[in-house]
Amino acid sequence: MANKKSTVTKISDKLAKVNDSFTVYMYDNGYMVEIGGRTENEDWSTAKILVNSIEDLTELIKEAGEMERE
Repeated sequence: MANKKSTVTKISDKLAKVNDSFTVYMYDNGYMVEIGGRTENEDWSTAKILVNSIEDLTELIKEAGEMERE
């Protein structure tokens, strides 16, 4: 039986601090936000989060703006 990974729905699920920019990709069936930053262990990492609606995208952008910056 394969292990299921939990679904990442928030930037803070992957990053503790974020860089000062991010990229939004538009697809036929949703959006992807790509943002770099640091984990809780201070390691560099990139979060790529897929969402289905513009409302979910707005929530991710709002979260990025409220997080501590690198």
